[in-house]
Amino acid sequence: MIYIIGISDDGLEGLSSSAVARLKDAKLIVGPANLLEKTSQFPGKKEVVGSDLDKLALLLDKHSAGDAVVLASGDPLFYGTARYLCERLGKDRFEVVPHVSSMQLAFARVKESWDEAYLTNLATQSLDRVLERIRTSEKIGLFTSEQVTPAILAEQLVQRGIDYFAIYVCENLGSPDERVTRGTPAEIARQKFGPLNVMVLVRKPGVADKPSNLVHRRLFGNSDDAFLQSKPKRGLLTPSEVRAIAISEMELSSESIVWDVGAGSGSVGIEAASIADRGHVYAIEMDAEDFGLLTENTHRFGVRNLTPVLGQAPKAWENLPNPDVIFVAGTGRAVTELVEASWPRLRAGGRLIANLASMDHVVALQTLLSERFGVEPTLWMIQLSRGNYQLEKLRLESANPTFLIKAMKSAEVH
Repeated sequence: MIYIIGISDDGLEGLSSSAVARLKDAKLIVGPANLLEKTSQFPGKKEVVGSDLDKLALLLDKHSAGDAVVLASGDPLFYGTARYLCERLGKDRFEVVPHVSSMQLAFARVKESWDEAYLTNLATQSLDRVLERIRTSEKIGLFTSEQVTPAILAEQLVQRGIDYFAIYVCENLGSPDERVTRGTPAEIARQKFGPLNVMVLVRKPGVADKPSNLVHRRLFGNSDDAFLQSKPKRGLLTPSEVRAIAISEMELSSESIVWDVGAGSGSVGIEAASIADRGHVYAIEMDAEDFGLLTENTHRFGVRNLTPVLGQAPKAWENLPNPDVIFVAGTGRAVTELVEASWPRLRAGGRLIANLASMDHVVALQTLLSERFGVEPTLWMIQLSRGNYQLEKLRLESANPTFLIKAMKSAEVH
């Protein structure tokens, strides 16, 4: 076996006795220069290999004696050498002896859990992609690079208005000159740090996402990130793919009158207003925080034919004109109750679209529509999986299934 041993800034003191024994017996010790310096007392031949993993793999492939040790920083399987070597040369050739990674140490120093944090390496990911992920994340752990230092990243955050994070820059972790600096993005942007650092970003409580740039705005089906969304209720917004299907099934004309009931931050109503540009959308929301976001999003998208309505149904729509289209979204029995109350106001020939999360509530709504109103609705179950880069690997992240129900009101008035 070739041993891949994780080593930190505390050098040999942080290694187990078995790891030290492997180093004593090794005829070849390979690794970056700063780690090889810590093993000068061992007799094995030293071979400096930095970030060129291809060179490292070729060297080890030729060395078949099995008495080699590869040195890596921290945990060799966490953004480290071991993963590459195991994939390139086969897992059966290696034994991995991990050390605590600098990322683990960084989160420990700032006393934050990292089980749900977005973790990445600025040396291997584009800055734009990382900034987009930061914008909608709660916690972030970053390995910086020579090209993208903490100050450069912080300056980019300031320029994009993503200033709702506390930033910790953790330098020389595990060594006597360890230092942790806390600051706002503006404060970190004005400072210089040593090359051995890890950044941890923690979102301030209750702050909404900064919306992404609207240069490439669509008529409908815009990215979820284009809308301000409340915390911690993020994710309750109708996803872009579901929204696109729902709006297409509304069969909107340019003069349609639309009720968006339970509008939340307004994504459906705003996009419906973009299509019904000579009609009008009434976005009804009872939650004051969401109403504020709805109003802001309406201004940001520049739709002038949408009226936010703060209030609880059915009282909130008492004085509104009868709609051609009703969209209802929510949780639990509330959707069925809202449909029951709003259906009599729907114009003849109108369409009602409901978005539900539970099959039980789907059945309840179908029963209401068929038995109470004599309508046979159309049903879709929508299951989405989105690609997500995590630790340089592409994974599919599955969203919870959601249901759309469409009901058409007879053109004949009864």
